[in-house]
Amino acid sequence: MLSTIDTKKFNLLIETISLVNSHHEDARSLLNRILGAVLEALDGEAAYLFLISGNGRELHAEAAAGAADAASDAKRAVKIGEGIPGWAAAHNKPLLVNDVENDRREKRKTASFHGGREIKTMLAVPLRFRDRCAGVITVLNRNGGKLFTQDDLEWLEIFADQAALAVQSAEGLAPDGERAVYHENRRPEKTDFHTFVAKSQVMRELAEVADRYAKTDASVLIRGESGVGKEIFAEQIHARSGRRDGPFIRVNCAAIPDGLLESELFGHVKGAFTNAVGERRGRFEMAGGGTIFLDEIGDMPSALQAKLLRVLQQKTFEKVGSDETITVDVRIIAATNRDIERLVEEGGFRSDLYYRLNVLPLYVPPLRERADDIPELASFFLKNMIKKTGKKIEGFSEAAMEALIAARWTGNVRELQNTVERAAVMSGAGLLGPEDLFPALYTEKTFGGGGERNLKEAINAFKARYIQNVLEENNGNQTEAARALDIQRTYLSRLIKELGIARKDGNG
Repeated sequence: MLSTIDTKKFNLLIETISLVNSHHEDARSLLNRILGAVLEALDGEAAYLFLISGNGRELHAEAAAGAADAASDAKRAVKIGEGIPGWAAAHNKPLLVNDVENDRREKRKTASFHGGREIKTMLAVPLRFRDRCAGVITVLNRNGGKLFTQDDLEWLEIFADQAALAVQSAEGLAPDGERAVYHENRRPEKTDFHTFVAKSQVMRELAEVADRYAKTDASVLIRGESGVGKEIFAEQIHARSGRRDGPFIRVNCAAIPDGLLESELFGHVKGAFTNAVGERRGRFEMAGGGTIFLDEIGDMPSALQAKLLRVLQQKTFEKVGSDETITVDVRIIAATNRDIERLVEEGGFRSDLYYRLNVLPLYVPPLRERADDIPELASFFLKNMIKKTGKKIEGFSEAAMEALIAARWTGNVRELQNTVERAAVMSGAGLLGPEDLFPALYTEKTFGGGGERNLKEAINAFKARYIQNVLEENNGNQTEAARALDIQRTYLSRLIKELGIARKDGNG
């Protein structure tokens, strides 16, 4: 925990949160401004924002700020595990180093990246999407500059959360599976809205439900696993509603520190608390006449739930530190990937708030339950990558598409997008094969070293390796493995025999 709340850092963070939620700037300009705020808050000389490349082996600098030569370093690369930035990425942990020259992780491994400059002190913090490291922010000072503190590291982690949100919503920078489905006749007019496609019957039916929900002002609660497309449905509802010309304000309740969330949502007046040096509008006030989308609502602190309930019931609230009541005309759409009924039972979420939010429920199923969407999505992602890379990739082989459809996709659309994009980056021209999509499952032994197997043999080789991995994940328990594969246990036993899969002892 931060030992004190620094007024300067606090105000810079508030400005950064506003920037991230505004969606008015191009991605790299926004990232540069965030890095500028970081430098000002931490008294740093230079800052870099790295993202992990499609092959997962390198960090590429997407933005830089500070020193005059920082901008020239943008787009250069550092290997994962190399130096302090690479260590932070490889271990998904923040790092404070006040003697860079003698640090065993550095040993001048990234000196060439920083233009050979003598660096005295460095902070490195992972950018996380759903707890997965997708990049790193570094802040540094040269010899003679200020030494960083543990408080500086914790502040950088808070700023990194906002940078991660900016990256996640920026097309072309980050895995954005919740927004990267496409269907021309359902593309919203707003340029910062995501696009939508659905071939499966269940998704087409959900799109029709969203259209019906759009005709009312009632609250909507969208549920589903991470990466299924909850934000897309919130946008679709707003874009087809009578509020379409009003603002659509996004708030990720899990990404904003608890102590700042009330001010972020409802605003504050000057002097409301130690660091409130000016009056500030909250997101609800900004959403007047439009829609507010509260993502990760299940993570909202209990203390704020009562205030949100009042907004739902009476459309009124007070800014932090004020007794003046503000009336707001806003529609609320909330989303969560948590078991909210269980939270209600355990007392972690107010039951009255749950019932107020859940007037119009919408459940978005995981990708594994709508396999008809996989070819459409995969083709869309590949088409985008062909445009970006200029590669002459013709599409997917039949075996590759079979492998895509057979995969479990626990990370849903986001994982599918990452897989396709990585394959497009690493492959050459022609058709993508299953070995391009799932290299870990395809060894030289699997394909006999020469790729001379026919289609049926290639598919069977994939199935055998895939089932073997699932069995290993379940300690050889065929009952559990069959459940994970969503097939009957008897069918799994037959596949094991037909494909010659080595059996392991396991109950069931």
